[in-house]
Amino acid sequence: MTSEQAGEAGGALSAEQEATWFAYMRVALRLNYEINRELQADSDLSHQDFHVLNALADSPGHRLQLTDLAIRIGWERSRVSHQVLRMEGRGLLQRQPSMADARATDAVLTAAGRDALHRAVPGHAALVKEMFFDGLAPGLLAPLHQALDQIHEQILARGTLPRPSGRQARWTSPDDGPQPQ
Repeated sequence: MTSEQAGEAGGALSAEQEATWFAYMRVALRLNYEINRELQADSDLSHQDFHVLNALADSPGHRLQLTDLAIRIGWERSRVSHQVLRMEGRGLLQRQPSMADARATDAVLTAAGRDALHRAVPGHAALVKEMFFDGLAPGLLAPLHQALDQIHEQILARGTLPRPSGRQARWTSPDDGPQPQ
């Protein structure tokens, strides 16, 4: 099968799709590096720590079952387990029996984890503003947000992880309906 035939069959990217995908990859990979570097230098957190702390801070009771945490941040369950163990050793969170299912384990944000997240946010937000938003024409912000929401919904609909359960204010689109109080 030629690449032209594959494209007609839906398997290949058009030239514009390929260029857009590589543009996204350049941004995602470099931005991940810069964010990780900034978090480690300013607050002694990794980007992975920051993902976990954010998910827990935005969850009811500041806790999630490990499986739900993995789904929320799009990681394999084993990766979350290892990350949680490392973070527990640093006092950023605790593992506790799940309140919803005694067979499961919850990750629970500690006061130290909450403090670490609060200390990290100002520098992180400044870097995101500088690296991501300051170079973006203001008229492109709303279309970018809409495009990212559509892509996220496609990933949720077609991906292999289940759709995250529950409502989390910062991890949903404003168009998803009313936010929890």
